[in-house]
Amino acid sequence: MINSKLRGTITALVTPFNKDLSVDFDAFERLVKHQIESGVEGLVICGSTGESATLSKTEKIALIVKALEVADGKIPIIAGTGSNNTFETIDLTILAKEQGANGVLLVAPYYNKPTQEGIYHHYMAISEKVDIPIILYNVPGRSGINITAETQLRLAEECPNIIATKEASADLEQMAQIMKYAPEGFNLFSGDDALTLPIISLGGKGVVSVISNYAPADFSEMTRMALKGKWDKARELHYKLLDLMILNFSESNPTPAKAALALMGMIKDHLRLPLVPITAPNKKLIKTALQEAGLLN
Repeated sequence: MINSKLRGTITALVTPFNKDLSVDFDAFERLVKHQIESGVEGLVICGSTGESATLSKTEKIALIVKALEVADGKIPIIAGTGSNNTFETIDLTILAKEQGANGVLLVAPYYNKPTQEGIYHHYMAISEKVDIPIILYNVPGRSGINITAETQLRLAEECPNIIATKEASADLEQMAQIMKYAPEGFNLFSGDDALTLPIISLGGKGVVSVISNYAPADFSEMTRMALKGKWDKARELHYKLLDLMILNFSESNPTPAKAALALMGMIKDHLRLPLVPITAPNKKLIKTALQEAGLLN
């Protein structure tokens, strides 16, 4: 299980595929090992960056089980079990808990566009049904709705197992409100790599990261330095990786991250439709940025 002591860089891990678009479990195992060896503090499996939208329930459970097996308790494994169907989310969250997941990341219910009251009851229902640490995931750009500071704080106060939020709203004012009024034991993690430093300066405890897929050592060190108040070193690493952070969203996530990993020889560059491999111009930019950051010869 995870708790309020969770800090640092949690990688939202990609899901590698074979040419036939089946899950490449061999490459996945290598990625998990590499993440642990590089010093990240946790992994999210089957999140947005893991192409959860096109994974079957069977595949999700298999990936969670494999990650837990490889990690062997060295770092927490957080399962992405959220959806826009409350009862389906409960079912998958129960399965993740049964397999030994240390916690779950629950995205805001997308497409349905519920009111704040609907969002509140969605998370309340899951919290009451499954006794597992829950991290809220607020990402208006993908879900089409914002979980307001008021709603997040209400959930934090009323649900002891809701222990954190991954905030990807890019709204620093909203995040500051959450951190100012959060009850003890409820923490905020950046959902945007490039905003990690300012968020930590306001009281954030880390980041759920995309760039740490392929720059885990540098990025997790940057986050640790910021958490220790060593801002000069943190800024140095931030600017070293800034171009790559920006390029990660030159096309739909995780397309650029998978391109970077493929250039580094860690996975094959395969995505499931409707996502497609990165365009040649952006691939060239990523290759150059990787070289300039010392991540590729």
